[in-house]
Amino acid sequence: SAMSYEQILYELSDTTAVVTINRPDKMNTWNADVASELSQALGQANMDDKVRAVVITGAGRAFCAGADLERGEETFAGRDEKKSSNSETPALLYPYQIDKPVIAAINGAAVGVGMTYPMLCDIRYGAEDAKMGFVFTRRGMMPELAAHVLVQRVAGFSNASDLLLSGRIFRGAEAAQMGIVSEALPADQVLDRALAHAAEYRLTAPVSVAITKRLLWQGLSNSVPEMLAKEGPLFAWVGNQEDAKEGILSFVEKREPAWHLSVARDMPDIL
Repeated sequence: SAMSYEQILYELSDTTAVVTINRPDKMNTWNADVASELSQALGQANMDDKVRAVVITGAGRAFCAGADLERGEETFAGRDEKKSSNSETPALLYPYQIDKPVIAAINGAAVGVGMTYPMLCDIRYGAEDAKMGFVFTRRGMMPELAAHVLVQRVAGFSNASDLLLSGRIFRGAEAAQMGIVSEALPADQVLDRALAHAAEYRLTAPVSVAITKRLLWQGLSNSVPEMLAKEGPLFAWVGNQEDAKEGILSFVEKREPAWHLSVARDMPDIL
């Protein structure tokens, strides 16, 4: 890759960008550099037309064991209470903001920000025996990264209350029952499952996926009439593009599609 990363690995595997948090000796704990490099990697993947999906995973046994506590009891101190953003750095790009599907392959322990960050992804797969937890209240802190909205949407209000209020540890198998991960698998199969899902996006039109992803995330706060009003003009626009013809032709001709539109260049103005 053109960019050099120190805390993560960025690899292109066919049409999938595989991003690995690469601090295995520290259980892939989170710090400002990890946050910044993940943001850069998402931006890199978003602008690369070869990339159809992104998979985020962790090196070694853990996915991400939460915040790096090397500052000890001062780990969470010193932020400005008047600022809405919890970051002094320029605005970070999060998985939900890019126009490609982002899949979290939670290969091992996922605690604190190691749980809230993958909630910002589109889809999650998890190791069935992985320890998971929104442990914030047990550290005298509180959840962030919009976990208060996302966990209840994904898993229902009762499950969200249970996990966020208690901060308890649960396993990947229970996460799957609640819908927090789509599927729980043996740890050594999690990345392969995510990569298999990611590879399927070559069969989908890039701009169609990008528009659908934006509408899904906007749908967290839209009513049905609002969404109908948004979909109408976009549906008409998409229907007039080259890829709508190619989608039908490739289906009728029983071949893989050769898409024309680029997410980097061809997104509609009306979105």
